[in-house]
Amino acid sequence: MDSLLEEVRALHEQRDLIEMEIVDEMLLKKTGHKDRLDSEHRQKVLLDKYMEISKQLIGFYKQMNENPTEQTSDNDHDYEQAFTKFYTALKRIKDVSNDQPNDSSILITAPPVPDPTEITDPELEQPTIDLNAKPPVNIEFTDEEGYGRYLDLTQCHEAFLQIIKREETKPNYLVFLDKFDRFTDIDRELKLTSAYKNYLELTLNYFRDYSRRAKPLFDCHALESKAHEEFVSKWNDKTFPGWFTESDRSNIAAEPMIDLMSYKSPDQLMELGLECLKTELQARGLKCGGTLEDRAQRLWLVRGKSQDQIDDSLRAKPIVGKKGKKKTTIEPFTIASIEAKLALYAEYYNDHRIVTMENVQRKQARTAEERNESDEDISELDEDDDDQNDVIYNPKNLPLGWDDKPIPYWLYKLHGLNLTFTCEICGNSTYKGPKTFQRHFAEWRHAHGMRCLGIPNTAHFANITKIQDAISLWDKLKAERQKESFQPQNEEEFEDSQGNVVNKKTYIDLKRQGLL
Repeated sequence: MDSLLEEVRALHEQRDLIEMEIVDEMLLKKTGHKDRLDSEHRQKVLLDKYMEISKQLIGFYKQMNENPTEQTSDNDHDYEQAFTKFYTALKRIKDVSNDQPNDSSILITAPPVPDPTEITDPELEQPTIDLNAKPPVNIEFTDEEGYGRYLDLTQCHEAFLQIIKREETKPNYLVFLDKFDRFTDIDRELKLTSAYKNYLELTLNYFRDYSRRAKPLFDCHALESKAHEEFVSKWNDKTFPGWFTESDRSNIAAEPMIDLMSYKSPDQLMELGLECLKTELQARGLKCGGTLEDRAQRLWLVRGKSQDQIDDSLRAKPIVGKKGKKKTTIEPFTIASIEAKLALYAEYYNDHRIVTMENVQRKQARTAEERNESDEDISELDEDDDDQNDVIYNPKNLPLGWDDKPIPYWLYKLHGLNLTFTCEICGNSTYKGPKTFQRHFAEWRHAHGMRCLGIPNTAHFANITKIQDAISLWDKLKAERQKESFQPQNEEEFEDSQGNVVNKKTYIDLKRQGLL
């Protein structure tokens, strides 16, 4: 049996093998979304195996540090047995080398690293595997998720509709996708219900499961830990959105909290008095009734604890309605904590949400037959994705359609995209198609060019692309405006003492001659 030191060396060898396998997997060329996702799943399994071996090594090193003489056995002093082991290992190395003389990278002691994507069934025979091919990863996605491209929150939407009582306020699926993380729009009384809590837990579990399938290398625990830390800080400061009013924040600012760590016993807390202890208990969200001793003991029990470590039995009673009926037994702290995690998940998957909304809108605009044909095209595209390259064959440089494929050439000519227009005012920018050309006159680039020329970008200059033409037209317009404008020298009129109306020049001449 190998010594402890030999086992440690073999584990290090396995780690090196896994590292090389991960590097090879990362350098492997991926031809599409499916290949990239499958590769990430293979890397995830290899990383898990790597971490498992690392934990074993840590345990072995602790054992070696605690018992440094354990790895040396009495049999190691038997020289004959040592030589026997040596020659046995040497013979095994020579046998393997003779079987594969051209392979210079064979590692003898480390067992082969199992393929992370191979799923074995003890009831079935061992399947034959092509060593040169990467086996596919078995990942299950719904049709709406499109193999990790989109989100599928239909079940969460149905659970949310069960919470809303009024039919006119129930959002459709598209509106729900856009606003499911806006928790401030929901009433606080509605949040403190078991139905709302079940909805939040369902949505949170979906994002966890979706991250495991669509983002295998993403660390969900780190995201949720970050969300919880930020939430606890805001909750203690009463600044978490949707749960506190301005009066709550002003109360906590006006009443400073007692530093419980500076007190050595509950008796010292009792010296503060009933009212002071009641105010402190209310500020901390705890029960504030009872005798002086009860209040001091209650504060002493939360000494040095955070909000999530406080026992629920010490917290204030649930909200009571107008009729005296108990609304809920759910703690607001628990609900708000889940909301904080979901908000961070929604921020992380914001790009997925945008493309999901676009996909839903696209599907709603089609008939049932068109949707079925589109689903078949997508499935065929996923199957043929392995055999296709990233570079699309597009010799005529046609624009891409919604399916990321070049549009037909007849459609290209129908829209006049084969025609190009150059605008000198826009810095000799080129526009393809008459629609794009007409639209650019109202865009910022053309408006900026006209502003640099000192010309207003009005309808008079539509279809004007040359700088000289624009300047000439502007001079002509200014001349016409000047002619149409009021000219005091010629158009200003005066009236003499007899009521005769004359222009300004005639009036001045007559006045000088004294003929008025």
